[in-house]
Amino acid sequence: MTSGISRRARVLAAAVGTGVLVPLVAAATPASAATPAVTCTSARAGLAAKLKQDISAALATRKGTVAVGLYDRSTNTTCTLRAGTAYDSASVVKVTVLATLLWDAKKTNRYLTDRENTLAKAMITKSDNAATSTLWKQLGMTKIKGFLTAAGMTQTKPGANGYWGLTQITVTDEQKLLKLITAKNAVLSDNSRAYILKLMGQVVSSQRWGTPYGVPSGVTVAVKNGWLQRATNGWRVHSVGAFKGGGHDYMITVLTHGNSTMNYGIATIQAVAKVIHKDLAAS
Repeated sequence: MTSGISRRARVLAAAVGTGVLVPLVAAATPASAATPAVTCTSARAGLAAKLKQDISAALATRKGTVAVGLYDRSTNTTCTLRAGTAYDSASVVKVTVLATLLWDAKKTNRYLTDRENTLAKAMITKSDNAATSTLWKQLGMTKIKGFLTAAGMTQTKPGANGYWGLTQITVTDEQKLLKLITAKNAVLSDNSRAYILKLMGQVVSSQRWGTPYGVPSGVTVAVKNGWLQRATNGWRVHSVGAFKGGGHDYMITVLTHGNSTMNYGIATIQAVAKVIHKDLAAS
């Protein structure tokens, strides 16, 4: 007896029964599956619209999953894309390791030892993995999580079993960290912030790609990049940077995975960085 069933319901039932699921799947696709859009706000007239347009255009033909964060204190400008999406950190987490080390030392009012200074410099300027593993183990999960709590980095999940490169990070939390490094706050001392920026400003030339690409002359650069290939999602390629000068004080985070090669990921990041630097310089 089918009198109580609409014709459409009978058609759908028949389709399910015959295994013809394509129209149903298409019809059932949630709106949230649509590609997220870049969102920007700014106190500077016209800047948000320009950044949204240019960042979107830079990513229009790029494959992979890209997350972007921009914050400029000078114009109160913010742009985000996939700000809450989690990525394997790769070496970008090394800035968090150094910040944790300095935060912990500040609690007991001590300076870093010569050994810690040597390890920290190698970890940031050359992205030395052995130095990172040594400091990660020295700090331990309690201190690392303690710093993340103090920093308000609630979306960051430290990698288990010593695998610091598999720490889960988001644009939101990386931007929080960059803000802490670049302005006075109660979490990191002024000396600690200066030390982190100094090392990020001394990264070896072969690792200064990514967010600094296209930076105007006269603007200071502090950068840390990360790259990691895994069986799923191809290459993770990330870059975080802080920039000051030319009337601006800004930070950029670009996280990517699903890249076919490391260089493809670098090119994606640099396409985004180039238009951000250009638009801010012109504003």
